[in-house]
Amino acid sequence: MNISTRQKLIETGAGHLFYIMGASGAGKDTLLQGCRERSDEANSPLVARRYITRKPDGGTENHVWLSEAEFARRVSRDFFAIHWVANGYCYGIGHEIDEWLAKGQQILINGSRGYLDKAIARYGNLLTPVLIRVDPARLQERLVLRNRESMAEIEARLRRAKELEQRLPTGCLVIENNGRVEDAVSTLLKAVSDRFTNQHSKSTAVS
Repeated sequence: MNISTRQKLIETGAGHLFYIMGASGAGKDTLLQGCRERSDEANSPLVARRYITRKPDGGTENHVWLSEAEFARRVSRDFFAIHWVANGYCYGIGHEIDEWLAKGQQILINGSRGYLDKAIARYGNLLTPVLIRVDPARLQERLVLRNRESMAEIEARLRRAKELEQRLPTGCLVIENNGRVEDAVSTLLKAVSDRFTNQHSKSTAVS
């Protein structure tokens, strides 16, 4: 399928893409896993799997690991809908999300703030940015407890998190993740469900 044909199918579908962002430690992977576990609920979204040049470390995200050479080969053959580089690793999401959009699916993807502008340029009003937000003190506590970084690195992450919140794009949804994971998952799924309901209400009114 060529690019123009694929884009037309995407634009004529009733699907929507929710582009999840947040600081390291905000709980993005945990929330997305929670959404997967509730995938049997009505109108539940699909959660896209990422391809990453980082070997699995036993964390929450169940991504597909690729060597840098294999990743580059897939990029050259247009196997990814979107891809980016961050923190020394390559990240990609396959064209299955385009197929899902064309079929009217609501989709959650774990994205990167640095790539958001390009993602919006590709998907336009089919994409809604979503920030997973955590209070600074709680975020610092989580980063210290996981014991992966020095205090200087943690402080740098906290500064980037603050900068991200100060530069949110128009229309960005904010999901607070300061309490129970189940509550944040429910809030995220409700936002997706509300968008699905509104979209179908508009479609019914037009028809």
